[in-house]
Amino acid sequence: MKAQALVDERGELWLALAPLWLDREPSERDYAHMVEVIQRHDLTLHQLEWIFRLELAPVLARNQVSIAGNWRDFDDYQLMQQLVAHNLRLKGWRRKTWALFSGLTTMMTRHRWNELMARVMMARGESPHA
Repeated sequence: MKAQALVDERGELWLALAPLWLDREPSERDYAHMVEVIQRHDLTLHQLEWIFRLELAPVLARNQVSIAGNWRDFDDYQLMQQLVAHNLRLKGWRRKTWALFSGLTTMMTRHRWNELMARVMMARGESPHA
């Protein structure tokens, strides 16, 4: 897949979900925006989970462990460049390696992700406890 195709397909979703990795809890407004953007994409919860684990977490988790990381906001252009570069390389052994270590890269944001997925399920009329 070409870089522009990745941006067209995933860019809006990636940028909407990036605040999960900031040094503050997402606000009600943040969560509402994330749900709204997710609803515009025709993705299952399973597909969203793998986007979280493989497409976003390997890039954004680096921000969390970096002393010089961005903690209040991201530079959307720079973030998009990093996400596109990562996802263009996400094939074969790299994909398997990130899948294997995704528990570590998602650990610090898992509670936020679970909250978001519960809200997505509610917006879809699904029971979060099913």
